[in-house]
Amino acid sequence: MPLSDFDRLRYEIRPGDVILVEGRTPISEIIKTITLSNWTHSAIYIGRLHNIDDPVLREFIQKFYTGAMDDQLIIESQLGEGTIVDSIGKYKDDHLRICRPTSITRHDSQRVIAYSINRLGTNYNVRQILDLARFLFPYAILPRRWRSSLFEHNAGIPTHTVCSTMMAEAFASVHYPILPVLRRNEDGQLMMYKRNTRLITPKDFDYSPYFDVIKYPVLDFDELAIYQRMPWGKDGIVLNDEHDLSMLAPKTITEPVEKKLDGVSDEAFDFADAKKNPA
Repeated sequence: MPLSDFDRLRYEIRPGDVILVEGRTPISEIIKTITLSNWTHSAIYIGRLHNIDDPVLREFIQKFYTGAMDDQLIIESQLGEGTIVDSIGKYKDDHLRICRPTSITRHDSQRVIAYSINRLGTNYNVRQILDLARFLFPYAILPRRWRSSLFEHNAGIPTHTVCSTMMAEAFASVHYPILPVLRRNEDGQLMMYKRNTRLITPKDFDYSPYFDVIKYPVLDFDELAIYQRMPWGKDGIVLNDEHDLSMLAPKTITEPVEKKLDGVSDEAFDFADAKKNPA
């Protein structure tokens, strides 16, 4: 039996990889609108327990996860649950994408994983979602009382985070870039500056030139002409969102197109046919 795309993902993925998820929940639709991207959630793959070098961290994980010792684990921040550890299998029916930090050392990859593990149990910061929404508006025209504390120093509660922020902080802890700001100083030397980790969204890992992208669709395209057997709905066409099927599906043209057009002589068609099919 051929491997499914998810099975291939399970074999391909490495500790330290970032997984992007296209969510389908109501909160996912809000995040899509805010971030202008289909990638609504992100998690970091930490491998199996035996992939983690530090025995103290392995023991700490087992306080939050009671599944099989051989499970492939991810760490993520979820609304209503906080930062948790779970099996990668929970996303087997979702659109996924692997973003792999290019050429990161194993030592630094373990440090990124250790940072993420130490965030287990922290709360999810709903306020930050609102901050990201406000960030889409021109900052100068917002009333001062609406200006988010996201843009001020020492803002927020450090024990609160969202999925992509936690991972941005983890990579920042080893000075690994995601989408740094590039500037030249007075001497012409190129300098890199870290972005505010609280402004990092899942799509930034996809856009980053410092992460390799590996795509995994839900359905397997290795079979010949599988697109002809995909489960397309026949009710209509989605216009604006997944609930809008008001436009009728296009009719398939089954009758042959008439060769002769009004105002065009038979000789003209014969001449055209002769050019396309010379003797």
